[in-house]
Amino acid sequence: MFFHKNDSDKDEGSAQGRILPLLPLRDIIVFPHMVVPLFVGREKSINALEEAMANEKEILLAAQKKAKTNDPTPEDIFGMGTIGTIIQLLRLPDGTVKVLVEGKRRAQISRFVPNEDFFLCEVELIEESSSGSVELEALIRSVQSTFETYVKLNKRIPPEMLMTVQTIEDPSRLADTIVVHLNSIKLGDRQEILETTDPIQRLERLYELMNAEIEILQVEKKIRSRVKKQMERTQKEYYLNEQMQAIQKELGERDEFKNEIQELEERIKDKLLSKEALGKIQKELKKLRMMQPMSAEATVIRNYIDWVLALPWDHKSEENYDIDEAERILDEDHYGLKKVKERILEYLAVQALVKKLKGPVLCLVGPPGVGKTSLARSIARATGRNFVRLSLGGVRDEAEIRGHRRTYIGALPGRLVQSLRKCGTNNPVFLLDEVDKMSSDFRGDPASALLEVLDPEQNHSFNDHYLDLDYDLSDVMFITTANSLSGIPIPLQDRMEIIHLSGYTEFEKLNIAVRYLVPRQKKDAGLSDLDVEITENAIRTLIHHYTRESGVRNLEREIGSVFRKIARQVLKEGSDKSYRVPAKAVPKYLGVPKFRSDKAAEHDEIGLTNGLAYTIYGGTTLDCEAAIVPGKGKMVITGQLSKGMTESAQAAMSYIRSRHKILGLDEDFYEKVDVHVHFPGYDPKDGPSAGVTMATSIASALLRIPVRKNVAMTGEITLRGRVMPIGGLKEKMLAAHRVGIDTVLVPRENRKDLREIPKRVLNATRVVLIEHMDQVLREALVLSDPEAMFGHRVPPLEYREGKLVEPPHAGAVDVVPEPNVPAPGAQQ
Repeated sequence: MFFHKNDSDKDEGSAQGRILPLLPLRDIIVFPHMVVPLFVGREKSINALEEAMANEKEILLAAQKKAKTNDPTPEDIFGMGTIGTIIQLLRLPDGTVKVLVEGKRRAQISRFVPNEDFFLCEVELIEESSSGSVELEALIRSVQSTFETYVKLNKRIPPEMLMTVQTIEDPSRLADTIVVHLNSIKLGDRQEILETTDPIQRLERLYELMNAEIEILQVEKKIRSRVKKQMERTQKEYYLNEQMQAIQKELGERDEFKNEIQELEERIKDKLLSKEALGKIQKELKKLRMMQPMSAEATVIRNYIDWVLALPWDHKSEENYDIDEAERILDEDHYGLKKVKERILEYLAVQALVKKLKGPVLCLVGPPGVGKTSLARSIARATGRNFVRLSLGGVRDEAEIRGHRRTYIGALPGRLVQSLRKCGTNNPVFLLDEVDKMSSDFRGDPASALLEVLDPEQNHSFNDHYLDLDYDLSDVMFITTANSLSGIPIPLQDRMEIIHLSGYTEFEKLNIAVRYLVPRQKKDAGLSDLDVEITENAIRTLIHHYTRESGVRNLEREIGSVFRKIARQVLKEGSDKSYRVPAKAVPKYLGVPKFRSDKAAEHDEIGLTNGLAYTIYGGTTLDCEAAIVPGKGKMVITGQLSKGMTESAQAAMSYIRSRHKILGLDEDFYEKVDVHVHFPGYDPKDGPSAGVTMATSIASALLRIPVRKNVAMTGEITLRGRVMPIGGLKEKMLAAHRVGIDTVLVPRENRKDLREIPKRVLNATRVVLIEHMDQVLREALVLSDPEAMFGHRVPPLEYREGKLVEPPHAGAVDVVPEPNVPAPGAQQ
């Protein structure tokens, strides 16, 4: 923004030959009578301003020849500039200076005075004089008139400036005032006008520049006008073309619409629909005939008819009734999982005999990575059906299952119907994955919507909100998966046949790795044709030290990591070499072990008992420590325990107090000591099955009698000392076998579960079936004379090398053998 002073100039002849500081300017030239704000940031320039402020506020303003030069020399500055006066100076927070200067007179640089802090130069004032003549008057009028024309063409110059120019009579000031507003003039032309000392020559040069600019502005105006007309003509043509196309489309639309309706009629004839669906479709088609083709309602009806006709009402895939072939496929895809495989084979057998059977609704419940989803895909392959998967994780809207009603814009059927349309058959294996991860909100409860879908007594007439028709889902084999039953409502559980999948044992993981994981990862790494081998011991190392899970997902990931590192090694060393990975080489590929193996105690110790636990990672041993210290009867239980385990510890203490006479303890022993029970480890511990373990540790610590190092136990204890049944016996027995424990005490009521224990584990373990805590102490404590403490009693039932050892029939019989119970391991 520029300002012009209307005052008459002061006589500055006294400045002749004065030495002034110089301020180099970039991309701007300051003319006399011009007020302009400048932003100064260079150190030398700021020093020059300070020097001017310290004296008479006068400074020479000269432009640089090149604006990009940051540190100019005298050769980089034009020889003529303008002496200016500093009106105002303001320092900004960023260190720069804003200065308002007013140009006074032209000045020629005579010489530069040496100075390191800023430019200092000796200036010579330029005298400007002009004699009045008719020629000069005519030139002034011509310039003013031309400037008026320029202002009319250039809208960026305010009209008030025209009034100011008309009042200026001095030719020198007139030229300096007008040139400032010619924005498009180059810097060189401006400097040329500044250096022109004769006012008449300056006006003539200015007149030439203005005429050139006016010609350019007039051409630009013509171009804008022509473009505007062209755009108006184009828009008019576009509008007329659109009208013509609309008319032509309307003339031919009826024929196209008739063809579409005929196509729908033919599809209805070829489709075997239910009676209800056929009546509804014909009714909708009749309404469609009477509608305008481009109406919104016609589009809704067309989409509805398309959806109904696209569903597989009568199309079924041919099922495989060959039981042997189905069993082969199931065994080929998955190792173990006998319960699920038997249930599928039973269904196929009945289906082969009956020909019409309601599809079963199976719910596979188990920890992550045990193969629930892949098993459903394998079932589809074994039965010859198509496979459809619908993930319900995070679904919270009932409309996801039942769809939206057609009254809503953009309504669609539920994901169930959409999946059936994509599948193309009405008897697929339909997997509802992660059914325990659903939730509900104000939009409804999807779990409640599934009640009709998964009920064999109701799903023959499933009603989707969008279709508003009954669709038969009874031929669909529904399989749901979940990690826990706690997230599934009880009514929904009641409609499904729940099959629990426990975590894989070490032997099962080893077989799965050898049969499936290693070949698959070897192929994925591009090593199928090379001599690459991972030994079984190396796989065991991966299972024990690099993974801790119920499934095999992380195990496959670690095997893949080993093969990828071998692939990198192959590229470096060549493919002719054989690569073998033994157990000791695993840390070379995967680094230090992530987990430590459970280890049994090396010696019989007082207060230390081997317990057994079942976690999401499978079975594990659990050390239980007890310490007795002088005190006042306080009991402390630590080790990330749940409330159930704390209550079990209190029940164990109450049992020991009730048996103080048999154990040889004082009646008030608990008032003189504090008991501390601790389970080492940071993992949370839950469940009551450690009751007998805590009771044994406490009894050992009180009696100062060691616990046998080769004995592990599990069982819930009551106040009367009865040992109650527990879960996860298979996994617990495997954990005891893995750490080298050869005697396991289990509740007698868990005898039926021994048949699930692998035969090799049962043959190597002495299993003692216990009913009472006295039997536990008799077996676990290192007693010199058990008869003296507990009396003569018939010992509990035992299994040695997988065979039942009958107790002698003498004295009081504490244990009554169960009749007709098959020997464990018979089906292994």
